[in-house]
Amino acid sequence: MSNLYEDISSTVLRRMKEGGFDFTQIHPIEFYAVFPDEDRARRAAGKFRGESLCALVHESDEGWQLELSKIMYATHGGIGAFEQDFEAVIRPLGGEAQGWGVKQERLMT
Repeated sequence: MSNLYEDISSTVLRRMKEGGFDFTQIHPIEFYAVFPDEDRARRAAGKFRGESLCALVHESDEGWQLELSKIMYATHGGIGAFEQDFEAVIRPLGGEAQGWGVKQERLMT
């Protein structure tokens, strides 16, 4: 994993903390990749069956998008480790990682 990803993840996690994100609970963390064709995106999605994941494949302006949800704690180490596993699967299939995200409820003040 490159230092760029580590810096981005650190920044996102810090902003989540500032926004009141509950790190004590598990959450569906979304990981994104784009592929040149549907077949490769679906083959990549199939590699992650059985890991408490939901995978969606759809066409986008950039190619075929894979959105993969993994139920986990939102930690720098856990996200980083999964990003490495994710990239090890998608790269040989011509995929390009496009980051990660998690839905966060807004706190009302």
